Amino acid sequence: MATVVTEKLSRLFINVRQVPQLLGPLSPSTVSSSEVPRVFWKPYIHTGYRPVQQTWRYYFSTLFQQHNEAINVWTHLVAVLILLLRFQQLSQRVDFGQDLHAQPLLIIIVASITYLTFSTLAHLLQAKSEFWHYSFFFMDYVGVAIYQYGSALGHYYYAIEPSWHEKIKGFYMPAAVLLAWMSCAGSCYAKYRCQQSAGLLSRLCQELPSGLAYMLDISPVVHRIYTAPPSQQADPALLYHKCQVLFFLIGAFFFSQPYPEKWFPGKCHFFGQSHQIFHVCLMLCTLAQIEAVVLDYESRRHIYSTLQGDLAHNFSALCLFTVTCSVLTATYMAQKVKNKLSFKEE
Repeated sequence: MATVVTEKLSRLFINVRQVPQLLGPLSPSTVSSSEVPRVFWKPYIHTGYRPVQQTWRYYFSTLFQQHNEAINVWTHLVAVLILLLRFQQLSQRVDFGQDLHAQPLLIIIVASITYLTFSTLAHLLQAKSEFWHYSFFFMDYVGVAIYQYGSALGHYYYAIEPSWHEKIKGFYMPAAVLLAWMSCAGSCYAKYRCQQSAGLLSRLCQELPSGLAYMLDISPVVHRIYTAPPSQQADPALLYHKCQVLFFLIGAFFFSQPYPEKWFPGKCHFFGQSHQIFHVCLMLCTLAQIEAVVLDYESRRHIYSTLQGDLAHNFSALCLFTVTCSVLTATYMAQKVKNKLSFKEE
C-alpha cells in the first residue's frame, strides 16, 4: 500500500514539475511604469507592471507570478471558487428548476460569480495591449452592473419588510435596472475619457451612479436592520446583512482613496494597494450577502411568497434586459476605443 501511494505521489510531483513547460517559457520580468502606456499607470505604483504585447499564454501564466495585479486576481478568483462550492451545496437541497421563489436566489448567485469572474479576467489579462485593457475593464463593468441588479433583486425579494415594500414597490426594480445600466455606462465612459481613475469626471461618471445604485439596492436591508425588534437582532440573517453593509462601506472608502500606497509611494507595487483592500472587502461583502439571502430564502417564505406572488419570471426578464443593455453599451465603447487607437496610430 505504501509503495502504491509513493508511486502516485511521485507521478503527481512529476506532473507538477511539467506545469511551467505546458505554460510556455518563463515570462519576462516586470517593468517600470515608464515602459508601459500611460493608460496602465496606477497612482503611486512605479513598478511591477507586466510588459505589453506578449502572448496570451504569458498573461495566463502570470497567474502564478508576482506583479502589481496578482493579489487583485487571486482575491476574486478565490471568491469564485468558494461560491461555486457553495452553489454546488445549495443545489443539493434547493430546487432551482421547479421552485419559482428560488429564481432570484439563483440570479444573485450567478451574478456574483459572473462579476467576480469578469474582474479576475480583467486584472489577469488587461495588460495585453491598450485595446484589451479597455475591453476587459468594460467587461468588468458589465459584471458589476449584473451584480448590482442581482443584489437589488435579492434584497427586494427576500430581505424586505412588508411596510417598506408597500412604499417602494412601484419604482424599486425599474430604478434598479436603470441605475445598474448607468453604472456600467458611466464607468465605461469614464474609462474611455480618463487615462487614470482620478479626477472629477471619473468620480461623477463612475462613483455617482454606483453610489445611488447602492443606496437604492441596500435600502430594504437598512430598513429591516433599523426596524427589527430587539428579539430579532440576533437573527443570523440580519447579522450577515450587517456584515455585508460594513464590508461594503470599508471597501468603498479604499476604492475612492489611494491609501496606503499614497503614504508609501513606490513601495506597494505588489502588496498594500488600496484596490487590493477593496477587493478583499468586496469579496467578504459578497460572501456575507449570499449567506444572508440564503437564510432569508429558507426562513422568510411566508413573507416573500405573499409579497412577490408569481413575479419571479418578470424579475428574470428584467435581469436579461439589464445584461443586454450593459453588453451592448460595453461593445459600443470598445468599438470607440478601437477607432480612437487606430486614429492615434495613423
